[in-house]
Amino acid sequence: MKCLYYLAPGLGSAQRISDDLHDVGISDFFLHVIAKDESGLIKRQIHSGNYLETLDVIREGFLGAMIGLVAGLIGAALLNYYGPFEDVPGVVDIALVAVATLFGAWAGGLLGIENENKKLAKFHDDLEAGKYLILIYARKEQETVVGEMMRTRHPEADLAGVDRHFINPFSAVQRRSRETRDRAEIPQQD
Repeated sequence: MKCLYYLAPGLGSAQRISDDLHDVGISDFFLHVIAKDESGLIKRQIHSGNYLETLDVIREGFLGAMIGLVAGLIGAALLNYYGPFEDVPGVVDIALVAVATLFGAWAGGLLGIENENKKLAKFHDDLEAGKYLILIYARKEQETVVGEMMRTRHPEADLAGVDRHFINPFSAVQRRSRETRDRAEIPQQD
C-alpha cells in the first residue's frame, strides 16, 4: 500500500476530490485531508488527518525507546560490573532495562507531540499558504484507478509525493518537483 500525496488549491477542490475518491472505492479510513485550518473540513464533513499523521509521536517514541534501551543495557552492565550490591538477581537487570526503555519511549512520545511529522514537513510551506494536502492510501490494484481519476477529473491537484510505507516512521517521502508533476504518473515500485 502506498500513500499518495496530492496538493489541492482550495477547500472546494478538496471536497470534490474527496467525493470522487469515494466514488472510485476509497473509504474515509484510507483518505485524510490535512489543512492549516481544519474548521472548513469539519463543516463539510471531510475526513481530516489524525495526530499520528500530523505529529511525530511514533518516530520520536521509537527513537526514545531505542535510546532508553541502550541506557538500560549500559546501566545493567555497570550495575553488574561495579557491583555495589552482592548477588543482584537477573530480574533486576531485566526490570532496569524495561523501565529505561519505557521511559525513553514515553519521553520520546512527548517530544513528538511538539514536532510536526517529518514526512509532512516537506509540505509545510504549501499548508501555510492555504493549500490542502490529501493523503490517499491506495492498494496496488487501486493506484492506477486513483491516478487516472485524479489526472482526468482534477488537473488542479498536484501529485506532490509518494510514500511506499506511510506507516514506517523512518521512510522518506519522495517529493515531486513542479516539472515532474506535470507529466507524472504514479511510480510502480515493488
